[in-house]
Amino acid sequence: MSTVTPSVVRMGRLTVGAALSTIFAALAVAAILAGSLAAPTPKASAAADSCSTVEVVFARGTNEAPGIGATGQAFVDALNARLPGKTVNVYAVNYPASLNFGQTADGIVDASNQIQAIAASCPTTKIVLGGYSQGAALAGYTTTDTVPAGFNLPAGITGPMPAAVAPHVAAVVLFGTPDSWFLNLVDHDAPPITIGQAYAAKTLQLCATGDPVCFPGGLDRSAHSSYKDNGMADQAADFAVHQLTGTAPAATVQQTAGQIDAGQSTDQPMGN
Repeated sequence: MSTVTPSVVRMGRLTVGAALSTIFAALAVAAILAGSLAAPTPKASAAADSCSTVEVVFARGTNEAPGIGATGQAFVDALNARLPGKTVNVYAVNYPASLNFGQTADGIVDASNQIQAIAASCPTTKIVLGGYSQGAALAGYTTTDTVPAGFNLPAGITGPMPAAVAPHVAAVVLFGTPDSWFLNLVDHDAPPITIGQAYAAKTLQLCATGDPVCFPGGLDRSAHSSYKDNGMADQAADFAVHQLTGTAPAATVQQTAGQIDAGQSTDQPMGN
């Protein structure tokens, strides 16, 4: 383009075409993503041969060039500034990020496999999962708890990530996640994005005021492309550092419009 239960399977090639492709195609036609499509994409750092202190796994937004995108880079830069002396590697989720949204499933597979690979090969490395817009949906779906009966998973994964992987993920940061009100606006059959219970307490969702994708009634198209420079990258970095260092209390899923209790779907009303 926010708690993830029935969604990862909906991201299979057939279902994504029915649900999320309609969503993001509508965004393109409406020029909601105009700012993000034109944003330059700084390069993400390559994974080091040795294990890092932190690894950021980040999914870029629609039509951004391969890498982590402008929002992802702003977040990584802010995170590095707050972790002097620590090694922070970055993995850009490998998926097209195009209007062929059936291929978003490729990103779910890639992100899931990368997280599991890090947990297995570098067990002391702390992982931060993140994404922007379509990438935020991808990252959110990656945390799913269960696979609803009757749905087919995309090739490459056999189910949700193992429970043993969750402790390796220190934080999840999502920028401009498509909310259920928006999903329903363009496709009444689209499921909400629901963060898995093992990840809900360490997830921060950021929604710029007026962003049509995540803010109910939002009409400010520029808000959706503002995350790279509106201060929210710094806010997300502060949150991630607290989660990484264990200095923060249990988190709640948050948005600028208010707070949503951990584990809730983001179609719940937001406070003032």
